[in-house]
Amino acid sequence: MSNEKTGAAAQKELVARYAVDDLVARGLLGAGMKLGLGTGSTAMPAVRRIAELMHGGTLAGIRAVATSFQTTIACEELGIPAFSMNAREIGGRLDLAIDGADEVSPEGYLIKGGGAALLLEKIVAYNAARFAIVADSSKAVGHLGTAFALPVEVIPEARVSVTAALARLGATATLREGVRKAGPVVTDNGNLILDCLWKAAPDGSSPIDPARMEDAIDGIVGVVENGFFTKNPPIVYVARADGTVETRI
Repeated sequence: MSNEKTGAAAQKELVARYAVDDLVARGLLGAGMKLGLGTGSTAMPAVRRIAELMHGGTLAGIRAVATSFQTTIACEELGIPAFSMNAREIGGRLDLAIDGADEVSPEGYLIKGGGAALLLEKIVAYNAARFAIVADSSKAVGHLGTAFALPVEVIPEARVSVTAALARLGATATLREGVRKAGPVVTDNGNLILDCLWKAAPDGSSPIDPARMEDAIDGIVGVVENGFFTKNPPIVYVARADGTVETRI
């Protein structure tokens, strides 16, 4: 790999291709597998690499579950057979899920949902035997919750009550507004997104335990799901600016 400084876009392409090839080499990704495919700018190069290996015969018989409309359309265009988690071919369980992340902590905890696809992303990730994350160097952080906002998907009628409940958990919640669309973001499931931030502790440390907060937020009436991912520890691939890839297992 090149030792020249690598920008974010090149890092995403690099880490996605590296991770897919490494997962194949480790025997964690192979022919005939049931595979969850993630959403976003880092997951998409991984989807393209999987399609290349399929068309080359390395990954014959792949059955995929896409985590968003974006990924479903990519599967259609790339010739990757895509199914529902409920399909007989999938049976509600996957061999492997591959996705990106908005933040990755040293413990392997994640924030996901910057693309508002967190609900299906979590259904896929938490029902996969193995989980792999691909990320550029900007996504590797010391702790979660104080820099990149945690997405919380809520039923529209519960927007105000959930905002108040999140405040009691110490979070400032903001309704996510659309870009090139008037009004709020509406998820693939017809819900709204509240983006939440906590103030860092005086010493700069995390003010929250993501594993406990994941459960606490999901216990709020009207919350559909939140973007903390702490329950299926992933293999994490992180691209570096020097053109190398760090693997955290």
